[in-house]
Amino acid sequence: MAQPVILVHGGAGTHRSSTRSEKIAGVQSASDVGWRVLADGGSALDAVEAATRVLEDDPQFDAGRGSYLNLDGEVELDAIIMDGSRQDFGAVAAVPRVRHAISLARCVLEESPHALLSGPGAERFARQRGLTVPSAELIDPELLARWYDSRWRGEALAAAADPRAGLANATKAEPAATPGDTVGAVALDSAGGIAAATSTGGTKNKWPGRIGDSPIVGSGAWAVDGVGAISSTGHGESIMRVCLAHRIAFHLEAGMDASAAAAAGIDHLSALTGGEAGVIVVDAAGQVGLAWNTDGMPYAWRTTQDHGAGI
Repeated sequence: MAQPVILVHGGAGTHRSSTRSEKIAGVQSASDVGWRVLADGGSALDAVEAATRVLEDDPQFDAGRGSYLNLDGEVELDAIIMDGSRQDFGAVAAVPRVRHAISLARCVLEESPHALLSGPGAERFARQRGLTVPSAELIDPELLARWYDSRWRGEALAAAADPRAGLANATKAEPAATPGDTVGAVALDSAGGIAAATSTGGTKNKWPGRIGDSPIVGSGAWAVDGVGAISSTGHGESIMRVCLAHRIAFHLEAGMDASAAAAAGIDHLSALTGGEAGVIVVDAAGQVGLAWNTDGMPYAWRTTQDHGAGI
């Protein structure tokens, strides 16, 4: 029997000092929930879904309730969940009015002939399964106030006219607009099963319909039994260029341990794209790895013998 382990993250990016302790507490709560699933003999797939749902409910993170708003002041969610035992995944992209996009992604995995659903079609699929909620339930009042402020400053309007210039100006105006707060989880269960999950509201003031790395298999997440599981976070356009999660899996297959593979993946992304990102990794031996090239990344992990957290 394998020794179970769960590792979660709360996004690689800029994290204000005033929020760091609360974010660490948030990822610890998520790892505790995921660990209880594993300790009771549950699967890695169940554990990563349960842990990610906790983070989607926490308005400190850019997933579910508390997601960043797009240019139109709306929430559009991306998520993926991957089962290493089948090397199969379900994903959703640019879907509105869903609190737990990770559970919708699992429904796609288990109840749909497709692998990735987006936009109105994904919302319709969610509605049939009772997973939709009113839009207002997802919007954090503080983020809504910031969105109105950006409209007043003309940044969101500039982005509507010129997406690249507008988004660049918004990022320069507020450091907190750097990538951050996407959530994810990776786990190994007692049967040796591996799974990964990633969920996000995307970037602040993004163009409506923008899809980042999170729901893209091999970029936002990857999981294969006997190899390992990876969840990515950060600048999606950079992560997709290097297929970050899949690249790290190649390093694991080549014999690197989880820590070395995570570091090698981030080093490659930095050198090739100059982008910012972070990853969490668990390998088939139950070793955990973390790496990021940003200000910080909230994380927490648990095994039978030990646990830890940081940022």
